[in-house]
Amino acid sequence: MTGNQVLPPGPLLRARFLERPNRFLVRCDIEGLGFQEVFLPNPGRLWELLLPGAPLYVVPSDRLGHGTSAGRKTKYTVLAVERDGRPVFLHTHLTNSVARFLIERGLIPALADARVVRAEYTVGSSRFDFLLRQGRRQVLLEVKSCTLYGNGVAMFPDAVTERGRRHLAELAALGARALRPCVLFLIHTPDVRWFMPDYHTDLAFSRTLLEVRRQVKILPIAIEWTSELAIGTEVKPVSVPWRYLEREVEDRGSYLLVLRLDHERPLPVGHLGQVRFQPGYYVYVGSAMGHLKARVARHLRRRKSLRWHIDHLRAAASTPIALPIRSSARLECDVARSLGALLEPGPRGFGSSDCDCPTHLFWHPTNPLEWSSFHTLLQHFRMRAPTHC
Repeated sequence: MTGNQVLPPGPLLRARFLERPNRFLVRCDIEGLGFQEVFLPNPGRLWELLLPGAPLYVVPSDRLGHGTSAGRKTKYTVLAVERDGRPVFLHTHLTNSVARFLIERGLIPALADARVVRAEYTVGSSRFDFLLRQGRRQVLLEVKSCTLYGNGVAMFPDAVTERGRRHLAELAALGARALRPCVLFLIHTPDVRWFMPDYHTDLAFSRTLLEVRRQVKILPIAIEWTSELAIGTEVKPVSVPWRYLEREVEDRGSYLLVLRLDHERPLPVGHLGQVRFQPGYYVYVGSAMGHLKARVARHLRRRKSLRWHIDHLRAAASTPIALPIRSSARLECDVARSLGALLEPGPRGFGSSDCDCPTHLFWHPTNPLEWSSFHTLLQHFRMRAPTHC
């Protein structure tokens, strides 16, 4: 291994993403090889990255030591996906190798004089990524891979992680000993200024991070990847806006509900009467400035009394996906206006009887979760730069 090359040497294959049938498998078109099913070592949602046609960086699995001889059916493995012309590293199983590379070369300022004593260090019933020695003190280090970013903000996690929340609590408890507990968040882009827990997606993890921040050292580090998947020259610490988070990490705000209707059908919708809905994807905008989690959970349940306009459509639709936008400010109508520029409006007055908006329901024949423009909109409201803090 030479220079800033972390991965085993060898050529990279370029591919085009087609679909993801499950968390650890993608279907793609590899240049010169055609259609392939490929191993994806990343359980995150990755919705904003794995868009149709997204460029992938792929290698033969045996180069990484987990070829088909180990029982895996896939001959190839995804290493990274390209976003805005830059690779974003996806291989979570190799994240510790990246962290070790940075530590051993003194590229993380807070750990510049640390050395690795042991990997996969066990304390009690828990196992952590590294035990380090820094001067006279031992450092217990947990490493997390962060690929979710936008508007200069990186966020973790992109899916609920009870394991990650538990690790934070365990590290805080160990801080009472001689060990110094740290969490290293490796952000796989240099295009960020701030790091925040994704309190929109995982409120419990975010609250725990806030609770333990005085017992556990939080180290967000942004790194650059070259087109050859080597570590670039830009490796930098990223700020955490703690005061902003203290205000914003609350169970309140707005939400999007994405629904699919498979067949055209008329539905009774309260005072709107009988409304005919065409098949396709619907996005509803709602809000709850208290108990947002409970409100969203109610929408996701199929069996309930039909109180609101959206309840009638939810009862007929399939595959609901909820996207909370937690905020101390009321953003519901702003979100609805922004959605109106992307999608066709639904029935007039739907969900908007208490405001001046024409509607809070929008429609399109294709899934907006597969559009980069939809994720840009979502990031605009979720990843708000804390410049006023």
